[in-house]
Amino acid sequence: MNTQTTAGIMISVQAGYNSRLSHLEESAYVFEYHVEIQNSNPDSVQLLSREWLIFDSLNLHSRIVGEGVVGEQPILSKGDNHHYTSYCELKSDIGYMEGHYIFENLKTGHRFRVAIPRFYLYFPGKLN
Repeated sequence: MNTQTTAGIMISVQAGYNSRLSHLEESAYVFEYHVEIQNSNPDSVQLLSREWLIFDSLNLHSRIVGEGVVGEQPILSKGDNHHYTSYCELKSDIGYMEGHYIFENLKTGHRFRVAIPRFYLYFPGKLN
């Protein structure tokens, strides 16, 4: 698990290969990643948006920008956690993802960036 804390927000990510959704004959390697977000700030915060950089060893990198995460813009009070799972498809068997979230402090209105730590995506057969 990869973990990083920025501005009182801890982001932990664990990724793995999803054989059910992958189609190797079509070079479609699907990885799922589970994210845990924890707020240790004294004020409530809301996750507004995300930006992912996805690196595929056979293709140019891509950038995904959007509101919230999996259709939600969660509000986290002090000590709250939010979990979600999502997926990424690569054309190769090795890659990685990293990025950031934009949060807003609901008391002050201040918006701030929270880093998502880099995590690697490996097809299990590649590591043998």
